[in-house]
Amino acid sequence: MTATERWHSELDRPTGDFFAAFAVQIGEPDGIRDGVREAIKTLVPALDWDAYQPHLPHGILGLRAVFRLRPLLAPRLFHRLLATQLHMAAHEGHRAAPLKAAPGSGSWRNLEDFIRARRPGLAYAEAQGFEAPAAPDFERLGGLVAADMANVGHKAVLADQLGDLMALLDHPRATGRRLFGLAAWLAATPEDTFWHRRAATRLGEGTLRLPEGSPSREADSLAPLVRELCDLGLVELLDRLATRVSAGLTLADLRTALALAAAEKLLDARRDLEGKTAWCLVYLATLARSGTTDARTWAQAAALVNLFPTDEPEERIAPKPPANAPDPGALREAVLDAEAAQAMGWAQALARENRPEAALAALAETVPFNDPAFNHAHQALAVAAAADLLPALPPFAGEVVLIALAKSLANSQGSGDLGRQADRALDALPFPEPGP
Repeated sequence: MTATERWHSELDRPTGDFFAAFAVQIGEPDGIRDGVREAIKTLVPALDWDAYQPHLPHGILGLRAVFRLRPLLAPRLFHRLLATQLHMAAHEGHRAAPLKAAPGSGSWRNLEDFIRARRPGLAYAEAQGFEAPAAPDFERLGGLVAADMANVGHKAVLADQLGDLMALLDHPRATGRRLFGLAAWLAATPEDTFWHRRAATRLGEGTLRLPEGSPSREADSLAPLVRELCDLGLVELLDRLATRVSAGLTLADLRTALALAAAEKLLDARRDLEGKTAWCLVYLATLARSGTTDARTWAQAAALVNLFPTDEPEERIAPKPPANAPDPGALREAVLDAEAAQAMGWAQALARENRPEAALAALAETVPFNDPAFNHAHQALAVAAAADLLPALPPFAGEVVLIALAKSLANSQGSGDLGRQADRALDALPFPEPGP
């Protein structure tokens, strides 16, 4: 049995040899790229997506986050994280028999009709008829679901991230069709445009564009907007937001205020809600990456952030200032030791020393030590989202996001048993481990 055949067999029916097969696969020429392509081609039609509705398992979705973190990780940590993410994907619920849809004509008109008619199986089949889905196809699909916040915005996130994953895998045709089909399938599932309709009523039926503007330099100027995003009821929030948009609120300031509010919600999140609350960062990153200036879409993000609870400031955990010079290694260890206040202090110190990239890299290095199946890949998704968001934020907002992320990661430490199994398989390679 060749390395590829063995890998395919483990993807189809995973056994205790899964990590050993992974280790051999990535030792092949272009083994990482080809191994992930094979995983996507095998798993997308095999997983029982319907059974998870209205939710979505994060095994395939989390792969983009893993590759987004790759530049921040040493090769061994990246391989460990990729191995456990693929293990999670392979162990998600399978159909009784893989989906074998006859490819459609590859027509956008048909695909849009199937999405509007809520026919996910037909949407998937039509997507398989596209010869070589490209970035504009995923972007067009993302536009079709921009108003749909079913399952807190997973449709737009999936279209964005799977399109980027296809690019990271060098635009494979067959794998691209699987990724495009999955995004189309989800797009055609039941919709939820409640927030969009409420925002449109207040902002006007036409597409109202926000001016980009320059971000405020001080947090105090955005404090009233942040308080509205965190504290008001949904109806009053949308009323106030519409008034601010009419008065000239810029996209730069709204994006910054939303990041600050999402960070505050993350600071207030209970341990059992860390991952779900971190999703706010993932959705904000998708909007930032899309470049949309549609005020209705950003109002949906405001409603999403507002959905999560806010505590009183005096009850919130505070950063513990470190006694020594800022040290990324100390930040990493504080997170892994579940010392939230210390981790927050190290993240704050690094940010104030103008080293946000070092803080982000240290946080990324903690992710491979937590099995994604334990936390539904929320850690990888959250840190990857922060990597996408930070360049678009002023330093004071980036600092708050890093502090909140450090707290969240420290408070959501879990099992690393699968990662250690992956390490043993990688250590047993009869050849040097592949480089980055």
